[in-house]
Amino acid sequence: MTETRAARPPLGRVLVVIPTYDEVENLPRIVARVRAAVPAADVLVADDNSPDGTGAVADRLAGDDDHVHVLHRRGKEGLGAAYLAGFAWALDRDYGVVVEMDADGSHRPEDLPRMLLALEDADLVLGSRWVPGGSVVNWPRRRLLLSRGGNTYARLALGVGIRDITGGYRAFRRHALEVLDLSEVASQGYCFQVDLAWRAVRAGLTVREVPITFVERELGTSKMSGSIVREALVRVTQWGISSRLARLRGRG
Repeated sequence: MTETRAARPPLGRVLVVIPTYDEVENLPRIVARVRAAVPAADVLVADDNSPDGTGAVADRLAGDDDHVHVLHRRGKEGLGAAYLAGFAWALDRDYGVVVEMDADGSHRPEDLPRMLLALEDADLVLGSRWVPGGSVVNWPRRRLLLSRGGNTYARLALGVGIRDITGGYRAFRRHALEVLDLSEVASQGYCFQVDLAWRAVRAGLTVREVPITFVERELGTSKMSGSIVREALVRVTQWGISSRLARLRGRG
């Protein structure tokens, strides 16, 4: 990870992007916790036309609080697409920081102030489960092994030092999003998170990891699926091979 010594500008306004699909029970809780943890931050709910009425709940929250905004999307297009739409919304409105956060409560808003503090000396801060001080609560052993194994494989395949490259709790400076070529990002799920972190490292951005406590959802249904895991495995393998071939050609 590249270290940058130059003085950094103030963080500016913070936007927390929360993608939703069928999170009607969780959304009011997570928004309230974000507003309590970082009162100056704004929240953008990016709803993929949830059939359970999550979008209508988001509209009510926005009507009661001018720090809450809603981006209604046409349908379920995936986590990566929702975040990319949220990033574009934030950049169009001159936010200085954009945060990724799940709607189900697994990413604790109470950890966000420490992440923002770390961002004062970084371009991208990752909320990490797998650095000292990080932890996971209420995960079955299979999920623990899958996450640890996936992170180890991605770290070795791509040659990066990030311990939790698949995690989805992140804070970007505006500059970081502007220098990454987001128009080429088409990955989803775990793979989307790996893709952006690896792009940040290759762009020479300063990436820091802050320990967090990840808490398994209590309400609603997980969106994790076998296809998301398979996509990550295939793409990370392809990226790793391509990167190594490029380095070998450069030495020839």
